Amino acid sequence: MPKIVRPDDCQPAKTVWYDRKKYITINFLIQNPKDVQVDIQDTKIILSCKDEDDNNIYNEIEFYARVYKNDSREKVGDRTINVLIRKVKDNVAWPRLTKDTAKPAWLSVDFDNWRDWEHEEEDGMAEYEQYMDMLSDVKKKGEPPSMDDLDDLVSI
Repeated sequence: MPKIVRPDDCQPAKTVWYDRKKYITINFLIQNPKDVQVDIQDTKIILSCKDEDDNNIYNEIEFYARVYKNDSREKVGDRTINVLIRKVKDNVAWPRLTKDTAKPAWLSVDFDNWRDWEHEEEDGMAEYEQYMDMLSDVKKKGEPPSMDDLDDLVSI
């Protein structure tokens, strides 16, 4: 793959990420990306493309830890470029995506997909107990309400 050169007039894409046991998922939020180039290396990722307004987009992220570049994939969509990165050390949580402790303004955690998988078994048991409590509450409430008044709606 040819080396990706940082354009002079570029801006970073808004980027969200989340952690799993074996993978890191990065989503670059770009409307109608074109001329997409993604270079995944053992220690960093470089993304270069153009958005729908022909703005040059360029992101370079030095990873918190090493990754398997050959076991990582990207998928270009209409509004995002999704990248799945395989971690070298499975079952080790990343406290942040970048090696640098300073967080760039364009990078944030994808809380919609974030899970605290380190305590997954404990959370699963807590969810199960909550579900069982809910079931016992339903049983305690008594008979279901009469639905006789719904017949009146049918004739309307």
